[in-house]
Amino acid sequence: MSEKVSLKSSHIYLDSELVESIFQNIHYAYVTYVKAQKRLLITPVSSQWFVKMYEPTQFLLKARNLKGDRTLAIREILIDNDLDMTDRILNYEVIEKTNLIKVTL
Repeated sequence: MSEKVSLKSSHIYLDSELVESIFQNIHYAYVTYVKAQKRLLITPVSSQWFVKMYEPTQFLLKARNLKGDRTLAIREILIDNDLDMTDRILNYEVIEKTNLIKVTL
């Protein structure tokens, strides 16, 4: 399994390749947790459709290293939804047409 998306210390780590393909030069993401699907949805703040469909929270994509990996601090989402906070590699799906990353938690 690829380590492109992982959970470490209440942060979602996104691999540089994934960041480059989805976010390009955008440094903020909209994030929402869909309880029914047990999925975290992540998209660039440029995705206007996402705001209309969900009530997302805006997060800073924090730079992690020179390679371009980035993180999202999602502790609040984990606590609010009583989710497993164990560090682990996460399954995800990318919807390229809408620049959406669906992460299974």
